[in-house]
Amino acid sequence: MTGTNKNADEKDEKVIIWDDAKQLAVVTLEFHSQVLRALLSRSQILVAVLNSVSLYAFSSPPKRISSYETADNPSGLCCLGSKIVAFPGRTPGQVQIVEIGTGNVSIIPAHGSPLRAMCLSPNGEILATASETGTLVRIFSTTNCARISELRRGVDPAHIFSLAICPSSSLLAVTSDKATLHIFDLPHASPSSASSSSNARNQHLAAAAAARHSSRSSSPSTAISSSSSNNKNSNSENNTQKYGLLSRLPLLPRLFSDTYSFASAPIAIDDDPHSTLSGTAKPAVPIPGIPGGKARKGVVGWLDDWT
Repeated sequence: MTGTNKNADEKDEKVIIWDDAKQLAVVTLEFHSQVLRALLSRSQILVAVLNSVSLYAFSSPPKRISSYETADNPSGLCCLGSKIVAFPGRTPGQVQIVEIGTGNVSIIPAHGSPLRAMCLSPNGEILATASETGTLVRIFSTTNCARISELRRGVDPAHIFSLAICPSSSLLAVTSDKATLHIFDLPHASPSSASSSSNARNQHLAAAAAARHSSRSSSPSTAISSSSSNNKNSNSENNTQKYGLLSRLPLLPRLFSDTYSFASAPIAIDDDPHSTLSGTAKPAVPIPGIPGGKARKGVVGWLDDWT
């Protein structure tokens, strides 16, 4: 937990770790500025404030491993993996990757404008980043910091709300203020990851097809539906090239050959800060522990590899 609930004197400059079994706070970390984000694993605690991040060993009491300066980071962007941590660099648009075991620091010049969102894959091999421009999502390998892909969300600038990589690290979900959820195929940092992810996807498609055939009758309408679904699956890779043959022609702008999402869906976005779930209007009450006092919009997550 960050901050307090009603005590305005303490503001949001604390991180409190609550032990629900003991019904008490077992760890309290205090900072000199507002805590923007706190991440927790079984062995580390990562805390982001406006111009720095601090890494702690999850012990009693917590031991600070190191602190790192960052560019202005009002969204508290940071990622905590089992072996690495990632957060903005000292220069806007850059990413710092730190190996927890050795303390080695690598710098990735990810974007030419400040970062808006970033996400680390569950296996720690892939890092996805987006800038304030919001047209491109760039994919990097964390082992050698090389850019392995560039995905185009759209042509018009957008505010990226959230990035999320599925458990198998094969798909990326992106939401933005364009009220759209995009799903992209992800490249793989290692051949072993690519093989396991491909096998998992093939197994899922086979299971889904078997479930459709077993649950539906063999009527003409069912056959048409199944055929249509199979065609969509077989052409999913081609759909990522939005402009078809134009993407192969030289000298055209890059957006014609960029990789686009293979699936998208509209999402509801409430732009009225005074509205409630019931549709009535009342003055907005700031939420303690959240930068700006407003709940984050468009946060996306994966229940499994396909949901």
